[in-house]
Amino acid sequence: MTRPNSNPGRSAESPPKHRGADGQKPERPEPPGRPADSRPTRRGFMPQFLAATIGCLVGAVPFVSGLLFFLDPLMRQRKKGKGDGFLKMSITLDALEIEGEPQLVKIAMDRVDAWSTYRNQPVGAVYLRRTDKETVVAFNQRCPHLGCAVDYRPAYHDYFCPCHASNFELSGEKINDIPPRGLDALRVQIRNKTEVWVKFQNFRATTPQKIPVA
Repeated sequence: MTRPNSNPGRSAESPPKHRGADGQKPERPEPPGRPADSRPTRRGFMPQFLAATIGCLVGAVPFVSGLLFFLDPLMRQRKKGKGDGFLKMSITLDALEIEGEPQLVKIAMDRVDAWSTYRNQPVGAVYLRRTDKETVVAFNQRCPHLGCAVDYRPAYHDYFCPCHASNFELSGEKINDIPPRGLDALRVQIRNKTEVWVKFQNFRATTPQKIPVA
């Protein structure tokens, strides 16, 4: 004979709820392989974050230094390009006689390679000749034939190249057919009434055209 269920609200198949000796529900055990104190906390996170940040900053210092080292030539080249290219001559306007003989002036400039600067390096020379009260003409001393230095001959009142006999008028025009063009004229400015400023440039030899070179 089947015994009737004394508790109609409880199914015969429902398992009984387990409780401890004190009547409290036992705590759920931690999953295996995870320590109970391994949960991240704000107090532990901040030191790790600060350590990582400081490490990144320390590592960035040599990187930035190396980057500036390689960019320095570009920065100096940009600064160099801001000038107008004119150089003040060591001779004044008053020292040049009107329609007098040309005066040779040596040119020295700061030369810059990739990472070094060389002060006052000789780069060439110019002939200066005053043609009237406020006008000075300038010619590069380099011969446009093959780049030799041209001499001024007072006895002939002309320019002459001792290398291959190129010959030029005082105006810079070529006299014979040896050079491909006349002497290379340079721009001149008179500043502060007596200062002579020249935009010095070298030009490629052997060509009929004036082609500037670095």
